[in-house]
Amino acid sequence: MSATTNPDPEQGAPAFIPLEANPELMTKLIHKLGVSQALQLHDVYSLTDPDMLAFIPRPALALLLVFPITAVYESHRMAEDNTVDEYKGAGEQEPVIWWKQTIRNACGMMGLLHAVSNGPARTLIEQGTTLDELLQKSTPLPPRERASLLEKTPAVAAAHKEAASAGDTAAPDAQDNVDLHYVCFVKGSDGALWELDGRRKGPIRRGELQENEDMLSERALGMGILRFLEREGGDLRFSAVALAGSLD
Repeated sequence: MSATTNPDPEQGAPAFIPLEANPELMTKLIHKLGVSQALQLHDVYSLTDPDMLAFIPRPALALLLVFPITAVYESHRMAEDNTVDEYKGAGEQEPVIWWKQTIRNACGMMGLLHAVSNGPARTLIEQGTTLDELLQKSTPLPPRERASLLEKTPAVAAAHKEAASAGDTAAPDAQDNVDLHYVCFVKGSDGALWELDGRRKGPIRRGELQENEDMLSERALGMGILRFLEREGGDLRFSAVALAGSLD
């Protein structure tokens, strides 16, 4: 099948235990991979209530949406993907770094990788760590080769397995069919809002942001998650997690 009609990893591909949308576990995972202790993941309990949003440190550098894959979503994804070619970008000139997902049930890890490897968060990856080395090796490569490199980085798989096995709920098997999926929204080096999803054909530029607008700003939410949820017809089975912390 083509990438358009079947974007998921093929049978026999490496598999991860699905990652629970648990900010505490996610924070431990990114720290283990090499992200500074200054950054943490936070539950977003409301996307529209200013009082609830006030609990999250700013700026919010990335926003992860966890949602069920529905027929409505798949129809929109396929229609949008049919209008573009497979992304082949590589190198430091890219406004965002994006990995194709070739590991089964790894969308949580892909979301976290996209969150911490783009925008200002990238400057808070400590030198010599697993993530630092992965980024140095991945950046010059096109997406498919990046994906192959990720498959062959055992430190990432080990850290993911430790986090995924420690959730509040019983972890499903790595080969299970799981209908929950992660999408990441970040601000690229070009100042635009980008949607990053390893199941898609490439990174998706959603619109321009002002210099002072982060991922929880009204404009970013309107072009990103809120528009995304509007397409789903008000389906409330989703959760959101923000990457935030001190940039000093």
